[in-house]
Amino acid sequence: MSYAKHFSTRKTPQSEAIPGSTQVPNSAGGFAWAVDDWTRLDRFLILGNEGGSYYATEKKLTVENAGCVIRCFKENPVRTLQTITEISVQGRAPKNDPAIFALAICFGEAAKLQVTSSASFNLAEALQSVCRIGTHLFQFVEAVQNFRGWGRSLKTAVAKWYLDKDEKDLAYQLVKYQQRNGWSHKDVLRLCSPKANNSATLRWAIGAGVGEREVKRLKTVNGKKELIRTDKYVGVSGYQEIITAFEIAKTSDVNGVCKLIRDYDLPREAVPTEMLTKPEVWEALLQKMPMGALIRNLATMTRVGLLAPMSSGTATALAKIGSQKELNKARVHPVGILSALLTYKSGKSVRGSNTWTPVAQIVDALDGAFYKSFGTVVPTNKRHMLALDVSGSMGSRTVAGVPGLTPRVGSCAMAMVTAVVEPNHCFVAFTSGGWQAASRVGPSMFASGGYSNCITPLTISPRQRLDDVCRETEKLPMGGTDCALPMLYAMDQKIPVDVFSIYTDSETWHGRIHPSQALQEYRQKMGIPSKLVVVGMVSNGFTIADPNDAGMIDVVGFDTATPQVISDFSVG
Repeated sequence: MSYAKHFSTRKTPQSEAIPGSTQVPNSAGGFAWAVDDWTRLDRFLILGNEGGSYYATEKKLTVENAGCVIRCFKENPVRTLQTITEISVQGRAPKNDPAIFALAICFGEAAKLQVTSSASFNLAEALQSVCRIGTHLFQFVEAVQNFRGWGRSLKTAVAKWYLDKDEKDLAYQLVKYQQRNGWSHKDVLRLCSPKANNSATLRWAIGAGVGEREVKRLKTVNGKKELIRTDKYVGVSGYQEIITAFEIAKTSDVNGVCKLIRDYDLPREAVPTEMLTKPEVWEALLQKMPMGALIRNLATMTRVGLLAPMSSGTATALAKIGSQKELNKARVHPVGILSALLTYKSGKSVRGSNTWTPVAQIVDALDGAFYKSFGTVVPTNKRHMLALDVSGSMGSRTVAGVPGLTPRVGSCAMAMVTAVVEPNHCFVAFTSGGWQAASRVGPSMFASGGYSNCITPLTISPRQRLDDVCRETEKLPMGGTDCALPMLYAMDQKIPVDVFSIYTDSETWHGRIHPSQALQEYRQKMGIPSKLVVVGMVSNGFTIADPNDAGMIDVVGFDTATPQVISDFSVG
């Protein structure tokens, strides 16, 4: 009897654990390694789990990731808060929502432990760092109530958010971020009860009044001034001029609103809604519009006619979008730019019925900004195979809740960043199909009748526009997941590869050999000490990288630091 056909540590079906390993079942029925809690914390903070994944619901992933945050905080509260703060402050994540949620959990756990600060960590300081704008604060307040009550430490931390700001910054926050998710600053201030006796701005926020003033509106008729109306508004001075401008704007005409925007940097949120259909108002806003707001409002400015081919508005927008300095300053995440690119190019709103005619130069500028947003990546000149998992699980749900941005599309975008930098690279897309051919004897298991229907070499050029590349990969057929295919294909075709970068959700299950085993076999047969980079595109707890192999590494998809990490790992 041949016992070897039933047991091997070199070739194990992915539906079974490698003998002697610490592999665990993944959500798809295959076996992979469980990432440690700190790796999963990174994945959650960067990718979130909005919408869930193909194999796990949003609720299931949220419960699992929340449990991970709790375990990390109990093990090392300092490291946990540092991780949350760094990823948030450095703009490494597409959205700040996971960091805010994780911070709220930490506040809840600290209350249970009756520890709010130490020489090494301070929850109130973390709140200031993570919740940088009013919207973030409202999200935090909504979340934290699920984990604790409004004790003294929470009240103090939230009050500090207001009291530590200078009057100018505070006034801007109150005017720009007036309310979100059913919360207003008035609601929050009543809960945290800061000592606001010396702050005219906070007194205005809670509706206490800061000296109501009257302004008479006059017009000249036949050389005489006649009273049109008398306006009442809250009169404040100095750094709180933006509040005065906000109050006056409520009763101003188009020219008046434009002047207030130019004179007092009045943000879009402080402009009366009926004025946001006027191109003159958007032109005034555009002059000092922050990069993030600019990218989010490109469609609106095109729809109202401000952005048009060869217009002055388009010239201004192009100069801002193309500025590396402006991108660095604003810390706009690549996902935000990619989302804007996909939506703007489509010419129609994802959630509404609005349509517009895209300006080609704006589309090109967004494409360039996507690559610039990752910063400078040093080329390694190694031989890279960029392998895109296009299986069914990668085509479902979204990355960071961005409409249309599936893990499949996202992996293509991430791989393009490396392709633009590295001169020696090739693209393949893989999914499982004729996997039974692994046992077939012949000159090439990828020949006709073998694996030819489950791995596709892609003729993608770094000079192609990103949205065109994403559209090309969306056309590829879907199947099961076999993450060993890139190594098997390279071995079969004798392709020399120094670094395999596999963009996947790690829910591999369909092959007759594990990816780690396939890499080891490739190294042996090709005589190349190849490395494996697993780019996790979903916030789950699995990886195909063997934690005991120094030549394999896990990184998080859409972390702005990922391309440089891949570069550093490639050269050792």
